Amino acid sequence: MPYDATKMADWQISEAAERHMKPISQLQEEMGLKNDEVLPYGRIARLDFKKILDRLSSRPNGKYIVVTAITPTPFGEGKTTTTMGLLEGLGKRGKNAGGAIRQPSSGPTMNIKGSAAGGGNAQVIPLTEFSLGLTGDIYNIMNAHNLAMVALTSRMQHERNYSDIDLQKRGLRRLDIDSKNVQMGWVIDFCAQSLRNIIIGLGGKMDGITMQSRFDIAVSSELMAILSIARDLKDLRERIGRITVAYDRQGKPITTEDLEVAGAMCAFMRESINPTLLQTIEGQPVFVHAGPFANIALGQSSIIADKIGLKLFDYHITESGFAADIGFEKFCNVKCRISGLKPHVAVITTTIRALKMHGGGPRVAPGIPIPMEYTKEDLNLLEKGIPNLLHHIEIVKMSGVRPVVCINRFQSDTPDEIGLIKRYAEEKGARVAVSDHWLKGGDGALELADAVIDACNDEVRFNYLYPADLPLMERVETIAKNIYKADGVLWKPEAEVKARALEADPEKMDYYTVMVKTHLSLSHEPEWKGVPRGWTLPVRDVLIFTGAQFLCPVTGSISLMPGTSSDPAFRRIDIDTDTGKVRGLF
Repeated sequence: MPYDATKMADWQISEAAERHMKPISQLQEEMGLKNDEVLPYGRIARLDFKKILDRLSSRPNGKYIVVTAITPTPFGEGKTTTTMGLLEGLGKRGKNAGGAIRQPSSGPTMNIKGSAAGGGNAQVIPLTEFSLGLTGDIYNIMNAHNLAMVALTSRMQHERNYSDIDLQKRGLRRLDIDSKNVQMGWVIDFCAQSLRNIIIGLGGKMDGITMQSRFDIAVSSELMAILSIARDLKDLRERIGRITVAYDRQGKPITTEDLEVAGAMCAFMRESINPTLLQTIEGQPVFVHAGPFANIALGQSSIIADKIGLKLFDYHITESGFAADIGFEKFCNVKCRISGLKPHVAVITTTIRALKMHGGGPRVAPGIPIPMEYTKEDLNLLEKGIPNLLHHIEIVKMSGVRPVVCINRFQSDTPDEIGLIKRYAEEKGARVAVSDHWLKGGDGALELADAVIDACNDEVRFNYLYPADLPLMERVETIAKNIYKADGVLWKPEAEVKARALEADPEKMDYYTVMVKTHLSLSHEPEWKGVPRGWTLPVRDVLIFTGAQFLCPVTGSISLMPGTSSDPAFRRIDIDTDTGKVRGLF
């Protein structure tokens, strides 16, 4: 029986469900895993991906399903909730199904968004482990990333304080690092706006070089991007060694190999290459690997997790960050290029109240009662917002993948409102399913499961948005015009100079393009809802990830370090000192 989601908070449902969760040994048996392929870690486990893939190399892949959404609103559209609900619905239909989602960052967990575990009766459990560190992947990334900065800043100090002869006695050569041309900053796994711009090295001669620096949120680190796409430990080590930390005074890149820190960085991440195994409330297996923030990072569950899932399950569901203009675009044009995998179905999550906001509905903010426009039938407002959904359907169709629209139903939704969405979406060529997974779990997701099963039988002629050899500036133009519906791209002078230099560099010709853009709008302006028209996309910089081989055009005023709100989630999180259980996570 599902739990009463109308009366219980998500953490309360999770706590109740965890009393009946399957032990790792049962999941292992049901998935057909060998003892040496499972690495227990309390109530959860890591999986030895290499042993699993080596053993199952000849097994055909299952169906590959990606979950995306419309442009996000403060309501939250429930993408992870839909992923969990679909898994539970497929389970109710007797299908062998599993999924892969991303590990939540402590930034949103302790801020507004929460832990991204799903909600109601469609959650991943155990919630506390999932939300607070899991098996340490993000911590390992922080340590490895910051170690590179330690290596850089200490080397700069020693080169200032020692002569060439003294450096040689210590087995070092002068790198001649330019303190005004440092590529990396530090990372921390919180939203901390006061760390966006900092000065380090204040003090005396032994306190380092005084220079401007910064903190980014940990999951935006190039190391997270590398973890998302790495093939194996050897590939991970090689990519870490290619990371550019800074440049010398002649403009030559200084890599982690130059700093002799790449090996130690990889040592921190040696276990992180293995995905973590959790489960839904109803016992379907879920892999957790790689991180969120598709607006400033790749934002995909890992290629390794997907490859395992496609061998173990008949239906493997993966999650891409934010909406189709960001997460799904990167999924197709970056992740699928690297992995060689091709999806069968894309599920687009939507809600009626989110579409009403895209239609011009009133502002919503934490702590303020939801305006009645979102809880009462308003077909006119809804119809004005539906173009946002239709555009995301079109984005999916550009790839040749068949879209399934999931209407994540709320109790205030009316039959006429649901009917209106169905009519427009079906006319656009999408299947449509109404799902009550938040309220009813798998029993509420049967219509969605049936629609996905049916769509998996369609022929898919998957294609990329642009050819791999298209120059960088033309790629950005193609993405802006087709995916964002911009009229064009305006390159800031310094960004254009950088982009043209990158286009002329033969070593960068095979790099992938990963856009950095707000997730709150199809445009670069978070306030522009719906499908904005008559605008130009400004590009102010291009970040270069030489380890991941990514070129990341930065648009608008987006920052790699989000800020914490005035009413963060940590105000409501506490611990029961008698039982040690965490309360208040959502």
